Amino acid sequence: MKVNKAEIVISAVSEKQYPKDRWPEIALAGRSNVGKSSFINKLINRKNLARTSSKPGKTQTLNFYNINDAFYFVDVPGYGYAKVSKKEREKWGKMMEEYFSLRDTLRLTVLIVDIRHKPTEDDVMMYDFLKYYEIPVLVIATKLDKIPKNKKATHLKRVIDTLELDSEDSVIPFSAETSEGKEHVWSYLSNYLK
Repeated sequence: MKVNKAEIVISAVSEKQYPKDRWPEIALAGRSNVGKSSFINKLINRKNLARTSSKPGKTQTLNFYNINDAFYFVDVPGYGYAKVSKKEREKWGKMMEEYFSLRDTLRLTVLIVDIRHKPTEDDVMMYDFLKYYEIPVLVIATKLDKIPKNKKATHLKRVIDTLELDSEDSVIPFSAETSEGKEHVWSYLSNYLK
């Protein structure tokens, strides 16, 4: 997909603030520091539309990105970051639950995991949470360039087994460094944007 327009429209904390134009939405979820911003920036060929940060826990709102006046990427707060207060985490939890349970324009959630490591308990919990709300999931196993090519199948199998991935969901290995997987991701996403 050629992205001619990509801009942040709103950082929302509640349903009242969500965009009203009824475009399809693709949510992006993942642990803090897993590479969500790099993934967004690589997909849309921008250096820093989504701010990358060395400080985990930076995204604290639902960030709606208008892509080509056709759909939204919705970046949700990263999870699993210990330095955030319990109160703050509860606030995020409510905000995310409201979004995932009520948003009928949400077509798919992209769950980003690090291919180098076994998915965490938080990753499994997030996947189960999405399945509970019957939301289709595409798992992106990022940082592909950081593992030897001959280990790719083993690492992917570990992701699939740990998440107990449903047969209707897919996993795509991806590298923000080399763009590997980018075309595959766009062709997968386009099925949800019709």
